[in-house]
Amino acid sequence: MWLKIFTTFLSFATGACSGLKVTVPSHTVHGIRGQALYLPVHYGFHTPASDIQIIWLFERPHTMPKYLLGSVNKSVVPDLEYQHKFTMMPPNASLLINPLQFPDEGNYIVKVNIQGNGTLSASQKIQVTVDDPVTKPVVQIHPPSGAVEYVGNMTLTCQVEGGTRLAYQWLKHGRPVHTSSTYFFSPQNNTLHIAPVTKEDIGNYSCLAKNPVSEMESDIIMPIIYYGPYGLQVNSDKGLKVGEVFTVDLGEAILFDCSADSYPPNTYSWIRRTDNTTYIIKHGPRLEVASEKVAQKTTDYVCCAYNNITGRQDETRFTVIITSVGLEKLAQKGKSLSPLASITGISLFLIVSMCLTFLWKKYQPYKGQKQNTGKLKHFQAMKMLWMTSEYMNLLLFQMRLVFPGCQVGLFQPLMVYQGKICTVQFMKLFSTSLPSSKTIQSELSWANQYIGGKF
Repeated sequence: MWLKIFTTFLSFATGACSGLKVTVPSHTVHGIRGQALYLPVHYGFHTPASDIQIIWLFERPHTMPKYLLGSVNKSVVPDLEYQHKFTMMPPNASLLINPLQFPDEGNYIVKVNIQGNGTLSASQKIQVTVDDPVTKPVVQIHPPSGAVEYVGNMTLTCQVEGGTRLAYQWLKHGRPVHTSSTYFFSPQNNTLHIAPVTKEDIGNYSCLAKNPVSEMESDIIMPIIYYGPYGLQVNSDKGLKVGEVFTVDLGEAILFDCSADSYPPNTYSWIRRTDNTTYIIKHGPRLEVASEKVAQKTTDYVCCAYNNITGRQDETRFTVIITSVGLEKLAQKGKSLSPLASITGISLFLIVSMCLTFLWKKYQPYKGQKQNTGKLKHFQAMKMLWMTSEYMNLLLFQMRLVFPGCQVGLFQPLMVYQGKICTVQFMKLFSTSLPSSKTIQSELSWANQYIGGKF
């Protein structure tokens, strides 16, 4: 007996060393119930088919292997119980199972014997599983009406009608959801508990159900979570906002918009405070304030946001200041023209000084003058007055630029460059220091006689 065992071992060792090797693509194959399953087998040894023997065995856990079919000299000898279920085409050692059923799940053992200078043997084992494909899962939410932030809880359940050996995975925005301080899973992972819900739990949830032969994802579902208000703020379309203060020009209207993050949308109330009195002036997210209708230049307002479901509210306060646009613009214009005002004052001082100096020198007596010297002085004085009036016109024009609305009259010219003398009307300011109109008229004849002007 020991000799026989030693001979068998020697033959196997010799066969192994001779290069007989049986290979399979995978040691575990997943099949679908009701469909055919092909188990490919390869062995790398070239010999006539009459020298090859192929045997297939089947075993379940805790049972002895059971003969399915075998081949010798290309002849297949099946077990009568399975003669219509299993197919083999020798010398190909691969096996076809059709149709595959749940009882076919187990281990399939293939053994190849080659007769030669001794017997060479090699074998492989393949585990076969049988499953039904997964149908599309459906997610149900409880409570379906939604939950209030920090108060309510929520449960998402994944239901699948068809499929075996199911595994569940929860996704949020396409990414796996993991256990956290507010996320809990059932033992089978088909239920997700959120306790308590928060605003951050809002998102697109789906359930992925899978098994070894298929996987399906549910439709996206978004839980209803009531929250807010958060981030209440007031903005305007015109007013200049500094902190919590809005400034608006008198005569203009300003539109305020109150907004906050909340679900469901908030209800808004506008409150005005005047003379220590508070009262509601409007409901809704927008408020228009007409500056000319505001009794006080500084008025306090409050926007109050209230969520009817969560029962929470928030408010923000701000102040509206009515300003006078006319005074502000005038002040800005006066500042921009201040250099012109300085130039005008200096020019006026220099012109008056030159005029007085010139008149004083012209009326001083000189020796050896002719008889008409006095008249000539009067004519030169009138010419100086004409020049003075032209400068005055320029100065008064500059004053009108500096002080808009100032009512001043311009001088009429005393003389033009073509030599024509015209009558002048003087302001009372110069009536005491300048010649009267009669004096000017008396010089007309002198000018006609000695100068030859046309008047």
